[in-house]
Amino acid sequence: MSVIVQKKGRKEPPENKRKELEMLIELMKSKKYVIFADLESMPTKQLQLIKKELRNEAIFRVSKKRLVLMALERLGLNKEKIEPYLKKGVLVILTDTNPFKVSMMLDKLKMPAPAKAGAQSPKEIVVPEGDTNIRPGPMVSVFGKLKIPYEVRKGTIYIKSDTVVAKKGDVISQELASLLQQLGIQPFEIGLNLIIAWDKSTIIPSDVLHVDLEAIKSDVITAEKEAIGLAVEAAYLDVPDAVNSILLTAEREANALIQEAGLALDKETAELSVKKAYVEEEAISSSLGDKAKELGIEITKPVVQQQEKKKEEKKEEKKEEENKEVDVSEGLSGLFGM
Repeated sequence: MSVIVQKKGRKEPPENKRKELEMLIELMKSKKYVIFADLESMPTKQLQLIKKELRNEAIFRVSKKRLVLMALERLGLNKEKIEPYLKKGVLVILTDTNPFKVSMMLDKLKMPAPAKAGAQSPKEIVVPEGDTNIRPGPMVSVFGKLKIPYEVRKGTIYIKSDTVVAKKGDVISQELASLLQQLGIQPFEIGLNLIIAWDKSTIIPSDVLHVDLEAIKSDVITAEKEAIGLAVEAAYLDVPDAVNSILLTAEREANALIQEAGLALDKETAELSVKKAYVEEEAISSSLGDKAKELGIEITKPVVQQQEKKKEEKKEEKKEEENKEVDVSEGLSGLFGM
């Protein structure tokens, strides 16, 4: 008597999981971009706020990792390329909006959060100089351990200078987390962190998705300055800013050459030459001291400066006359009760 053993086929997924898979596939087909976000330590309240703010930009779907990978494979993406980036619970963001724009929108929605003991610092943390409003006692040892310069003023601990207590990547100790909380310093951020994006052809990692606008702005300004400088050096006249700089430089050099040669081609260059001669004469006279008088050297201010002085004196006289008129009118009004 022979026994027939039937091979067991692959177990079909439950009905609810099958519907979820089909829905994921349809949503991924309907949108240009598929973005994955990290839900770890993400408060539900904050997630709801993000969904509300981006309701016109994207569809949010929380699903199991296995179902997400199956859906991606059905759309032609090898799961080995994306599986290392995904954790157990996956937030899928389906959108027609450029992932870089979505990343910037999410950055604006991030909120400050207190430091957690055991977590890595996201940036350099500085405690500022000033009164902490913390009374001396057990906390004194914490300040000493963290090497924060302090002194006691009017019964509270005063930080003597700005102090770096953690660098980016440093593990936050329990003492530091407690101190930062008491000082009201919140170096962490609560927000949605993007893991990866897929545009149906290319996988875009998180470090590329995050755009530092300030750094880009600084780079553009620096590049512009360098380009104008290069255009000036090469006398490249197709750049308007370079033309202005070249003309101003040429004008200065021409005036300097005219003065050095003792030429006076117009009123402006003549005034410059006279003023320069007067300054040089005054300098020589000062260096000679009393000998200048013995030699009969007497410096007279140039006509240009004398004219300028007369103009200033006339202005002062005019102001005094106007003030006198005001005083007289005020006196008459007081006399007749006006």
